[in-house]
Amino acid sequence: MRLVLAALALGWSIAAFGQAAEVAHPDARVEERLRVLAEELRCLVCQNQTIADSNAPLALDLRNQIRQQIAAGRSDAQIREYMVDRYGDFVLYRPPLRATTVLLWAGPFILFAIGAIVFARVMRRASEGAGGEAPRKDAERARIAALLETEGDERR
Repeated sequence: MRLVLAALALGWSIAAFGQAAEVAHPDARVEERLRVLAEELRCLVCQNQTIADSNAPLALDLRNQIRQQIAAGRSDAQIREYMVDRYGDFVLYRPPLRATTVLLWAGPFILFAIGAIVFARVMRRASEGAGGEAPRKDAERARIAALLETEGDERR
């Protein structure tokens, strides 16, 4: 009896982790629309790949969802809107410029400007330090020489 229950549990666990497969005989027009849309959408698991490039189970599910929506007659704009409504602007590889995404668009330019300012200040301080060291060292040497001369005069 235990063996039968273990076999059933194993069978159910395999079914639970099963993944939908890609379409066996795809329609060329549907697949072209899918490819174009999938290149615009980010894999939420991989985050640096489109769902067209990703082999993650979620990407496969998203591609199958897009196929179903294409088969249902939805337009590309409707499919994109559905994905954004469900997953947010993050799912788009090129999110729209909005108040919530302005930092995403402006961030690289802001970081570049901060880096340029820091670099300019460091370089200015380095050049001021190099130019200001020589006179200070000469003055310090003269003072030390004067002290040595005075000390030498006192010993005699």
